[in-house]
Amino acid sequence: MITLTNIAIQFGKRVLYKDVNIKFTSGNIYGIIGANGAGKSTLLKAISGELEPNKGSVELGTGERLSVLDQDHFKYDAIPVMDTVLMGHQPLWQNMKEREALYAKEEMTEEDGNYAAELELKFAEMNGWEAESEAAQLLQNLGVREEQHYKTMAELSNNEKVRVMLAKALFGHPDNLLLDEPTNDLDLDTVQWLEEYLSGLEQCVLVVSHDRHFLDAVSTQTVDIDFGKVTVFSGNYSFWYESSQLALRQAQNQRLKAEEKRKQLEEFIRRFSANVAKSKQTTSRKKMLEKLNVEEIRPSSRKYPGIIFQMEREPGNQILEVEGLKAVDADGTVLFDNVSFNIEKGQKTVFLSHNPKAMTALFEIINGNREADAGTFKWGVTITTAYLPLDNTEFFKSDLNLVDWLSQYGVGNEVTMKGYLGRMLFKQEEVEKKVNVLSGGEKMRCMIARMQLKNANCLILDTPTNHLDLESIQAFNNNLIQFKGNILFASHDHEFINTVADRIIELTPKGTIDKLMTYDDYIYDSAIKEQKAKLYS
Repeated sequence: MITLTNIAIQFGKRVLYKDVNIKFTSGNIYGIIGANGAGKSTLLKAISGELEPNKGSVELGTGERLSVLDQDHFKYDAIPVMDTVLMGHQPLWQNMKEREALYAKEEMTEEDGNYAAELELKFAEMNGWEAESEAAQLLQNLGVREEQHYKTMAELSNNEKVRVMLAKALFGHPDNLLLDEPTNDLDLDTVQWLEEYLSGLEQCVLVVSHDRHFLDAVSTQTVDIDFGKVTVFSGNYSFWYESSQLALRQAQNQRLKAEEKRKQLEEFIRRFSANVAKSKQTTSRKKMLEKLNVEEIRPSSRKYPGIIFQMEREPGNQILEVEGLKAVDADGTVLFDNVSFNIEKGQKTVFLSHNPKAMTALFEIINGNREADAGTFKWGVTITTAYLPLDNTEFFKSDLNLVDWLSQYGVGNEVTMKGYLGRMLFKQEEVEKKVNVLSGGEKMRCMIARMQLKNANCLILDTPTNHLDLESIQAFNNNLIQFKGNILFASHDHEFINTVADRIIELTPKGTIDKLMTYDDYIYDSAIKEQKAKLYS
């Protein structure tokens, strides 16, 4: 249990929030949402003690332990992986170090012997004898291979370090768990494991994430930071989003009577409750929704970017033919081989692989930026493409301002370019910024504006939700569902894939799996699981 009493946080004159009084209780997972800069991560830092609130107090339940997902991936470089995970349970780790020091003595006094007996008792109470096997299982579930468990952290890739940090946070079943963007750098299979793991916890968990499917899968309640306040709502992210959109439509319709509004909201809650009946945490969520006061539902203050892709010309029937493509990484690893497919008009295809480099290699090949190691590809003569690459660094090595930068990629005057930037939520004063000082999220919004200028009939998107906030992801997602042209994309966002893609092509070193189905159907199909096991073996 975590109790916040009269918490206030501000930086200079800017007040993030004040008078925050919330009790986070065991058995609940709280999904924390809010616009960029609203103070989501700051709230977790205040709870963990990393940041001192300007006012108020944070209290844990008596004797309870708090665990935090560490964001410093270099902090433990000199420490073995296994030890790093075990350090996640500090009382156990301290016990282990004290026992080691005692038993390393050449001679033990009677006092040492008594203290050793105390330590052994506490060690057993903390399940110390199973600690290493539990840590090893967590690491394996998170995709860290057994041969890496006793290497130092410095020997791991950044992606692997992220997974070790997550194992460290989860280790030892802490009473209270704080997770800031836990799905970053995780593949879809590992995210699915984490969803199932967290859904089974009885502890108190607070999560900040931009992954909507993840939030929906694990959250029992939503903590919304908006209007300078921190408010707890019953239900998950989808419930919050749909209800806030409904409230916005009602606010825009001034003629709607109060009683009619209430009826609409109550009907919405009933429908949502019926959908929740199929989820893992049915009972608790339904009870929360039944208690929900419809007066709590209000429009959000957040702004959603205007992402609108339009086609300048209708595509013909020939889109893209690929025959026998092969790509090999610089270290000799076969990313994919014998890849053949024919994209048909209107299809929205997601590409998957256990190795994320495979999708990037494919996209770079079909965009003419990389030579294939074997095979051919051919675009239809009517096809125009707009490409969103995974790495956009080269595009921003310039001291141009945003308007001049965007003008390089399309026809139109300064007013036109400012219009596109305005739709991507760049304010009047921001369009004069130099592009080489932009944040990752700002760069991605510029790249999306650049794509819109092309009016292409085929969009190629390599992990398009990277660096975007929930509002931008939702707007992007909604427009791609409506887009009439072709889409070829890769993503780690479950909801994005499931709502956009109608075809799935998985790239492996031994060929492809090619299915016309939704992503949800794909991941739960037992025959496909068997096929994947053979192709990756």
